[in-house]
Amino acid sequence: QVQLVESGGGLVQPGGSLRLSCAASGSIFSINVMGWYRQAPGKQRELVATIARDGRTKYADSVKGRFTISRDNAKNTVYLQTDSLKPEDTAVYYCNADYGRFSWGQGTQVTVSS
Repeated sequence: QVQLVESGGGLVQPGGSLRLSCAASGSIFSINVMGWYRQAPGKQRELVATIARDGRTKYADSVKGRFTISRDNAKNTVYLQTDSLKPEDTAVYYCNADYGRFSWGQGTQVTVSS
């Protein structure tokens, strides 16, 4: 199994930035893809960005050019750099690992408000 722990959320003004971190432990050698998803109140969980084992990335259209997903293999950590944040980015952000099965972190709240 894979365990995931997110951190880095918080309250930020529109136009600001946050860096979210997701630390993985357990059977990390079996992870194929890691990603970030988010869920706003009253809405379904949606894909934000993913990064594959070979480094290929994918982004939701709503965050392209503003968010960047990256990883540090030595630290078993995936990051989501969020820039130019908008109020509509407000959500709980979840880390996900695909290793044939799926693991989710507990989520970290991001609130964009003036």
